[in-house]
Amino acid sequence: MISSICTLFEGHYHFGVAALANSLNYQGYKGVLYAGYRGKLPDWCNNGNDKSELTWKGATKFKVAEEFSIQFLPLDTDYHFTNYKPDFMLDLLDGPCKQVESIFYFDPDIVITADWSSFEDWVDCGVALCEDVNSPLAENHPRRAAWRSYFNPKGYTLKFKDSIYANGGFIGVNIENRSFLDLWKNIQIEMAPRVGGLNRSALSGKKIPKEERGPFSPFSKTDQDALNAAIEAWQGKVSLLGKEAMGFASGLTIMPHALGHPKPWKWKTLSQVLNGAPPRLVDREYWKAVNGPIITHSAGMVRRRKIFIDLAAFVGRFYRRGGNSLY
Repeated sequence: MISSICTLFEGHYHFGVAALANSLNYQGYKGVLYAGYRGKLPDWCNNGNDKSELTWKGATKFKVAEEFSIQFLPLDTDYHFTNYKPDFMLDLLDGPCKQVESIFYFDPDIVITADWSSFEDWVDCGVALCEDVNSPLAENHPRRAAWRSYFNPKGYTLKFKDSIYANGGFIGVNIENRSFLDLWKNIQIEMAPRVGGLNRSALSGKKIPKEERGPFSPFSKTDQDALNAAIEAWQGKVSLLGKEAMGFASGLTIMPHALGHPKPWKWKTLSQVLNGAPPRLVDREYWKAVNGPIITHSAGMVRRRKIFIDLAAFVGRFYRRGGNSLY
């Protein structure tokens, strides 16, 4: 299968892009990681200056391994990146990814811990998605009811399919299911007036209106709520893995996802454990994934962080504020 992968980042999230790329390389991915970005490129890709045969204006190619590279693609949009995922994937399919059979999006705070071939097998089962930590939402949960009330008059027929509420940090789509991305994009466009525009998010930057942030507000998670509304409007197959896939519950974890803050590259191990917050699985996996081929931290820092994580996990067995540790 010919596959491409993409992500979106700005600022310090370049550390996550590097770890994601390293983990993909380790798990056998061959091809291109398309990294859309705003701002400056990170120092670690300063030698990425190969612009030959690149079809995206201003693109920079960085070689990770013999058969794997990152193409950094500058983006000119005022969308919050969390709301730009379907647009970016569609632009890639109409541009440098015209020949691919499947395309995958990963947030830049995810690392891959399963063989890449399993992802390509998975996407043949339907639109590939993972359950969110805040799942499930039952059929008549107020948020699901609000989606139907909002979208049905706009010509979208939403029908309950599953109580699983999907996380917006990952999606895999084969080319036969491209129309799901069109649907997700259009659902977000319809959502935009309700949240004050797609330049707003609940995550960071310009916030959505206060009245749209409540527990039963239909779009408090913007792109993620639009994604789940699109699942109800979609007439094709969706293949959902449970919370364990992203490390939110015990079981087979294939892509640990660092929700919330601090991100693994900003995690102060000992100070966090003294506050009663043991390290997460994703923190351990991130520091495993920074040893190369892309180097973003000194060898000494990597060694110290791994030692501190082991120590923090041990201390966390006896003292914790609450919540999950290395799940």
